[in-house]
Amino acid sequence: MSRSNEYQRIVIKVGSHVLTEEGNVSKERMSDFVELVASIMAKSIEVIVVSSGAVSAGYTVLPLDRWSVGNKQVLAAIGQPLLLKMYQEKFAKHNIICSQVLLSAADLDSKKRTHLAQVAMDGLLSNGVVPIINENDVIATEELEFGDNDQLSAYVAENFNAELLVILSDIDALYDKDPHKFDDAVIRKEVSALTEEELTAPTTANNEFATGGIVTKLKAADFLLHNGKKVFLATGFGLEDARSFLLDGVQKGGTLFSN
Repeated sequence: MSRSNEYQRIVIKVGSHVLTEEGNVSKERMSDFVELVASIMAKSIEVIVVSSGAVSAGYTVLPLDRWSVGNKQVLAAIGQPLLLKMYQEKFAKHNIICSQVLLSAADLDSKKRTHLAQVAMDGLLSNGVVPIINENDVIATEELEFGDNDQLSAYVAENFNAELLVILSDIDALYDKDPHKFDDAVIRKEVSALTEEELTAPTTANNEFATGGIVTKLKAADFLLHNGKKVFLATGFGLEDARSFLLDGVQKGGTLFSN
């Protein structure tokens, strides 16, 4: 049995840097991503999307200073409907309906609210609808400052019963050392545990719209490893590694975090 058939429900998180090019949302990369989601759904796998990009979408129509958290909240409020409209147009080409779901960490801290969200999520997925989740940035600032939705995607995978979280990023894998500093850095293809040192390294981001970095992804992976779930980290620039892993069950690149 190929690895792609192991999963009934997966979460795919796509980062700001992947969706953004020269200050705008990259329509080409979004189209490629939507095509990947459609191909996965054709294999009878349910897909939940956690998407960044609202701030950069808002910036296209109101170019405020992005370094202010207050401005980012404004840009997110403007950008959310713009981002969803772009997704709707691209999913419609595959005859797929998508929906917007705004969550905050508090929603998943409350048993009642978590249950209500689970019922809604199950209803959307059972009807073949793709839920597109983002942090409710207008009232939640932690994601804007620290996580770039990496932590949120891990909580989504855990609370909505997904077997796998896929993180598509400008970071193509976990290496044994910093590949930007060492030419002999080697990809760690499979990781079963993470060290405290790896989880507490300084957080860095590679893009003015991104707030994450490798550490926020490792924290997400560590959380799910402790909950018996898997995480696949791969590049979002060209989706060959993701396609091979998710559609053919073959890991060509990227890192699989699995117990």
